[in-house]
Amino acid sequence: MAQMAIRQIAYFVADVRAAARAHSALFGSGPYFVADNIPLASATYRGAPCELDHSSAYGQWGEVMIEFCQQNNPGPSAFHDLYPEGSGREGLHHVALFVDDIDAAVARFGEEGMEVAFEGRMRDGFRYVFIDAVAVHGHMIELYQPTETLTGFYAMVRDAAGDFARGVIVEMALG
Repeated sequence: MAQMAIRQIAYFVADVRAAARAHSALFGSGPYFVADNIPLASATYRGAPCELDHSSAYGQWGEVMIEFCQQNNPGPSAFHDLYPEGSGREGLHHVALFVDDIDAAVARFGEEGMEVAFEGRMRDGFRYVFIDAVAVHGHMIELYQPTETLTGFYAMVRDAAGDFARGVIVEMALG
């Protein structure tokens, strides 16, 4: 498997806006683009269909995108695997990698004992997976194949970081 660079570091939090503002104030990251109730066409958790209502804030921190994620609905999920529902705990949830072939990458991680915890599809067909790497690395690994839309989004977030006022939050809709 070729070297896979980390493209994103993601944290699970109770409030994506508050987390984004705090990170921006402390580290100078951002601005942050917030999407609420991100619509998914389909989702599976540990192989079973599930519902996931989540919101995310995306910003740039140096060469890496930062994402803050909050789950808006109750129930089991890859987020609650690390931060149980009602625990009040927050922290590092996953790092994201671009891969050339998502199925081959999933198989390779599976050979190392790291299985798919979650698979989601956006309404446009974009697919992503969370690999459960908690026992090995202490966090999940998100995999996706880069598309023009995805790389354009990463570029937009990166380019917005050039000159901005700290704490800026931009509301947006995905899907």
